[in-house]
Amino acid sequence: MLCALGAAVCFGTASVLQAMAARAVEPGTGSGVDTALLLRAARQWRYVLGLGLDAAGFVLQIVALKHIPIYAVGAALAASLAVTAVVSAQLLHVRLRGAEWGAVGVVCAGLAMLALASGEEGEGTGSFALQLGLLGVAGLVLLVGAVAGGLPDRSRALVLGLAAGTGFGVVEVAVRLIDGISFTNPALYALLLGGGAAFLLLTSALQRGSVTVATAGMVLGETIGPAVVGVVWLGDRTREGLAWLAVLGFALAVAGALALARFGEPPTPEPAPA
Repeated sequence: MLCALGAAVCFGTASVLQAMAARAVEPGTGSGVDTALLLRAARQWRYVLGLGLDAAGFVLQIVALKHIPIYAVGAALAASLAVTAVVSAQLLHVRLRGAEWGAVGVVCAGLAMLALASGEEGEGTGSFALQLGLLGVAGLVLLVGAVAGGLPDRSRALVLGLAAGTGFGVVEVAVRLIDGISFTNPALYALLLGGGAAFLLLTSALQRGSVTVATAGMVLGETIGPAVVGVVWLGDRTREGLAWLAVLGFALAVAGALALARFGEPPTPEPAPA
């Protein structure tokens, strides 16, 4: 759980840096799968630093996924928005309202409940059909991102956010389905494709449209689906008699994160003096 929370700190801080970098560059093709935008953003030092934090967070995420259920890790990663809110308040001088500080507290309370209620990860390794299905979902994420580029800004942000969250969710599940490097395991390719597509889509979502809407969509995409897969197909369970506490904690952590979704939005640059 400590590794999952460490990953949330890395991801939450990285999102502030990457959002600022994405808004500081000219758009590329305008597509939801915009490699030109990604390359331009990658020239910004903030984006590079964010990628470094993402890499550190990913390592911590892998460790967490190998020891605790997916639903606990997913809720902790959604709580990265609480980290983003606090970092924004400290570094970007964004003011948190009382209700938003309350939402940070709700996230922390939900994670504390999950820490108390979570059992060990399930022993299920997933069938070959599940591995193939995961690869299919990763490909679908990329396809949805390409189509979403032509939508109106608000719809575009929501669809890209959901698709990006689904891609990150694919990564969470794939880690559990990979036991050593095997090039015949479809889950390995699902991890690479899902993670890469999610980065592309999230960068596009941060660049144009309502990032608040995109971030809320991402939280839903990366938590609910993977949690269901973990419980139904991989055998994730809670401590004896504490299933209700785990459900309540998960719901509180995700709800608190959604209440903080506006902190996915980078600050609007101040106009230059006349």
